[in-house]
Amino acid sequence: MFKPSPYGWISQYLLGFFFAYGVYLPFWALWFEGQGVSPTDIGLLVGIGLATRCVANLVLTPRVHRAEQLMPALRLITFAGLLFIGFHFFTGGSFWLMALATVLFNICCGPILPLSDSVANYYNRLKLLDYGRARLWGSVAFIAGSTVVGFLVTHFGTDMILFTALAGFTVAVLFSLRATNPMPVTEQDSKVPRPKLTELLRDSEVVKFLALAALIQGSHAAYYGFSTIYWKQAGYSEDIIGYLWSLGVAAEVFIFAMSKRLFIGLSLRTLFLIAACGVIMRWGLTASTTFLAALVVIQLLHGITFALSHVAAIQYIQKSQPSRMVALQALYNAIALGAFTALMTTFSGWGYEHWGANVFWAMAAMGVVALFIKVTPTKTSSPVTDTQIKAKVEAQN
Repeated sequence: MFKPSPYGWISQYLLGFFFAYGVYLPFWALWFEGQGVSPTDIGLLVGIGLATRCVANLVLTPRVHRAEQLMPALRLITFAGLLFIGFHFFTGGSFWLMALATVLFNICCGPILPLSDSVANYYNRLKLLDYGRARLWGSVAFIAGSTVVGFLVTHFGTDMILFTALAGFTVAVLFSLRATNPMPVTEQDSKVPRPKLTELLRDSEVVKFLALAALIQGSHAAYYGFSTIYWKQAGYSEDIIGYLWSLGVAAEVFIFAMSKRLFIGLSLRTLFLIAACGVIMRWGLTASTTFLAALVVIQLLHGITFALSHVAAIQYIQKSQPSRMVALQALYNAIALGAFTALMTTFSGWGYEHWGANVFWAMAAMGVVALFIKVTPTKTSSPVTDTQIKAKVEAQN
């Protein structure tokens, strides 16, 4: 049976998952609306989903700390996610059944992101793939998913949101069932205990890393929540706004594809400094002007403020003690990409109501604070070296 390379396995899995995620993130609220759910209850359901993903990443994801557990765990939760998308068809307009479906689906959806990144991190450390080039297919699939479902909903109604998400998860499940060559093997002695999140959160270097990542990623909150409204009020059509959002994702894809070539030799400190400077420039420009040429520059900077900072965060995790990598990935997704961004989104709603576009200056200020945080991965000696790991995986061939 054909076994894809590690790059082939992870990039193809991400194609399926992020296609579905490109349906879920922008359009799930629209499906709730189509079921007759009120705006207040939609907000509650979306909040329940976000909270569930954060809790799942803090409670469930760190339990998968051995390399050989990663792919079986991804297969299981992806298949469960497929079933729970289907469960939405049977909610019958009941808020409580929708809430149950939301919780069950997000219990699966939350850990998929850090676990798939952990698979990519594992092979990246062994120089069997380039993380950025593998991850870019997720961004491409996200664009495809949101584009396809937008067309289908326009012509066939909101039920197409569930069907399209089902299609993406089905592809992800099928791709996940294949074995790759080589399969992951445990990097530590079997007696190495699973790291506890409470212990990681007592490590000052980990706390600084999470704070830095949260400031940079959380600075996108006003953009995610209110840039469309802001630009529409400035007189731009939905088509132009859609093109601007696509331009931002295209810049993200470019950075993922070229990160190894463009930023080779640069330290983590330098990468985070570039990202923080990008935050200051991007949100300062957003607060200052709605001139179209400036908006193009603002969206091109998404490659720096999001993609480069994400690449830097992944490099930090990869350089940390191997036994802590999955737990660090879980904390990064739960806190920096999840809870803190949700908190800043709530703040941005209040800020936009009272300050208008000036709320983006608060986002720029987060970049200023980020300039002064310096992080160093905490890496202790491992009982198994990378050379020994390579010997173990090559023995599978």
